[in-house]
Amino acid sequence: MAELHGGSPLASRAATLAESSVPGVLHLSEVAFTTQVTLRVDPKSPAAERIGTALGTMLPNQPGQVARTEDLQILWLGPDEWLLVGPEGSADRIQAALVEAIDAEHGSVVDVSDHRTIVEVSGPVSRELLAKGCGLDLHRRSFTAGQCAQTLLARAGVVLVCRDAEQPSFWIFVRASFARYLADWLADAAAEYRA
Repeated sequence: MAELHGGSPLASRAATLAESSVPGVLHLSEVAFTTQVTLRVDPKSPAAERIGTALGTMLPNQPGQVARTEDLQILWLGPDEWLLVGPEGSADRIQAALVEAIDAEHGSVVDVSDHRTIVEVSGPVSRELLAKGCGLDLHRRSFTAGQCAQTLLARAGVVLVCRDAEQPSFWIFVRASFARYLADWLADAAAEYRA
């Protein structure tokens, strides 16, 4: 029997991202193997309240909000949809807590950890770099820490999260099938900062 081996979607582009980084100016890297779980539930239901209690924070209720706990980020994706992001190996724990809180009410909990990977873009020119391929207003007054948005970056559908506004840091959630394309685009877009 063949031995199964998993690799991150950007394992083949790790060197490209590292070489495209410029110390003190721009850092590009993959944040691989995070747990990602989607949740669909009526935000006004008793289940949503129980979920908030189980997670240690209420589900974000405003477009683009991100809630945080010690080891979890909860991204608002829609009026009744969230993406929960946690450390590697925590999918079973997160799913069990959500399913128990939903109980007999209508809801959906799905492990989508293999669906997307995360590219981290940080450094003083990170907003400028992202603006080359994204139509969002990324100014720190408009898109600040604790916000997320579903958008296009270089024509690839992504979820963009601002992790820090003062020392600009972003996570780009991109489908695994588009990850290498996006990594190559970022490396090309970053070329001017290496000169």
